[in-house]
Amino acid sequence: MGLKRRAQSAPGGERMGSVLGFPGVDPLDAAVGARLKRWREARGMAVDDLAVLLCITAEEVRRAEAGRAHLNAARIGAVTHALHLPLWALVSDSRAY
Repeated sequence: MGLKRRAQSAPGGERMGSVLGFPGVDPLDAAVGARLKRWREARGMAVDDLAVLLCITAEEVRRAEAGRAHLNAARIGAVTHALHLPLWALVSDSRAY
């Protein structure tokens, strides 16, 4: 007979494990964000410069690099275009071809 673990809820109905009610970081978003930061730094581009090219705030770029913001397909396409990268560069560590 196996034991089932139930997610514990905080008094406000939020799941335990998040700090002060902030949501946790999605591992896939964290991986994409780490690649974004690595490629941006390798290209010698400042956060502010990338933000201007993407028409977003520098804080949104920092959040994406930290994995706290999800980048949809359109935004990934814009980032790879701005950094002169192939599309696979942010979603995989191995070449797609």
